[in-house]
Amino acid sequence: MEALAESHLTQEKLQKDSYLQGDSSLKEVFKRNSEEENAVVKIQLPRVSSDEILYLMRNASLRELGERAFQIKKQLHPDNLTTFVVDRNINYTNICWVDCEFCAFKRRLNEEGTYILSFDEIDKKIEELLAIGGTQILFQGGVHPQLKIEWYEDLVRHIAEKYPQITIHGFSAIEIHYIAKVSQISISEVLRRLQRCGLSSIPGAGAEILSDRVRDVIAPKKLDSDAWIEVHREAHKIGMKSTATMMFGSVESDEDIVEHWERIRALQDETNGFRAFILWSFQPSFTPLKEKFPQLYAASSNRYLRLLACSRIFLDNFQNIQSSWVTQGSYIGQLALLFGANDLGSTMMEENVVAAAGAQNSMNQSEMIALIRDIGEIPAKRNTAYHILERFD
Repeated sequence: MEALAESHLTQEKLQKDSYLQGDSSLKEVFKRNSEEENAVVKIQLPRVSSDEILYLMRNASLRELGERAFQIKKQLHPDNLTTFVVDRNINYTNICWVDCEFCAFKRRLNEEGTYILSFDEIDKKIEELLAIGGTQILFQGGVHPQLKIEWYEDLVRHIAEKYPQITIHGFSAIEIHYIAKVSQISISEVLRRLQRCGLSSIPGAGAEILSDRVRDVIAPKKLDSDAWIEVHREAHKIGMKSTATMMFGSVESDEDIVEHWERIRALQDETNGFRAFILWSFQPSFTPLKEKFPQLYAASSNRYLRLLACSRIFLDNFQNIQSSWVTQGSYIGQLALLFGANDLGSTMMEENVVAAAGAQNSMNQSEMIALIRDIGEIPAKRNTAYHILERFD
């Protein structure tokens, strides 16, 4: 298994080095990004229009949506494997100037309870992850108003050199966008410099809903929809893959949700750089948004499963859909595997942001394996690039 993982790491490094030679046309970017074996769609699925998916969202039964999404999942994943990754979510700081209304985790600069993790503290967390067979760190934090590119370069380089076996999947679009602004360099330069230091890919965090009408309410200081898309486009252009996310259940309409899907599907058509889509629900407890809109409650499991199935139906160019057991709990996370999800996501050894809003679910590798087997599928441990590291037949 170690030899297999090392081989994949070597392949990723060779591909990364080729991208560092310079920009390519989007056609060439799409071609190169399509070479990744387990994270690209290899068959042509019927394309569903925005009007069609809106109709299904509102009128189809839950059973009909589930059956249709499950059928698509089986077309894309006929091997009956359900994957997961063993990782740790490391929030390197909780200091943030963005003041998102839906966040209960952030602290302002000089506020009580703020922190920036030291390299020694980060090392300890990584070593604990390695001890349980982890392969990835999801690395993100608040948007610190004073940290510039050099600090992030030192951090990524330190981890990559000390723990070369760990994949660094880190820094959301808003973090990348602000690092560029405070460091007075381009987004592309931020990504290239961090890539040279060892950053492998970026998460889809910060997308929330890619509708500026919604963003102006829930995160008025955060980058707009166009800027989020542009950060991911620039990442894809240099061979840095990413994921796309959606946070639903705040003040969005059905039309806003469809607009979000339209935007990420369009970018995937351009670059083929998204490895997966992750849908999760807003957790309102202890958030400023709940104070402003007291009628907001956590979305129902029915709503989550409906939207998950619609995601699988609409996003015909996304190979992987993750289940969000962190917000939904393990059993709805399991049920999501029958509604289009083919990946149970991460064991998430540590999670602070969602937990701060009151959702405190946890799961280890053994529990994931048991849930997957329980629905008649084969569990498989993967890495960040969806290469299979171990099957549990």
